[in-house]
Amino acid sequence: MKTLFTSASAILIATSLSAGAAQPAAAKNPLSVHVLNLQTGSPTAGIEVELDQKQNNNWVKLASGKTDSNGRISALFPEDKTASAGSYRVVFKTGDYYKMNNQKTFFPEIPVEFNMESNGEHYHIPLLLSPFGYSTYRGN
Repeated sequence: MKTLFTSASAILIATSLSAGAAQPAAAKNPLSVHVLNLQTGSPTAGIEVELDQKQNNNWVKLASGKTDSNGRISALFPEDKTASAGSYRVVFKTGDYYKMNNQKTFFPEIPVEFNMESNGEHYHIPLLLSPFGYSTYRGN
């Protein structure tokens, strides 16, 4: 019993340390996204997401990534840039995802425009997705 307790404790400590080690990089990043599939009730892996900033009335691409197995990109803002106040958008490339899964969709891309303030806050944008509808909001 003591060996089982010691092994379980070691696993919990290792898990906590590895989660803690990964968290600071994401915690410093001002932007994360999360995609959930409303049809299946599960996270949506493999969706490409692009981050753009509005500069002189044009959208300029800052970064892109793909959602992980939990449907998340925990650090989408470029590490080499400082977040400044302004207009941004994330573009969820849903058409590519549905095409890859042999499904039809009405929305080939879902752009979500938002304003960011330069106050150091974290911005989280969840997307609740189905082939013919979606919903989004500012999460935490």
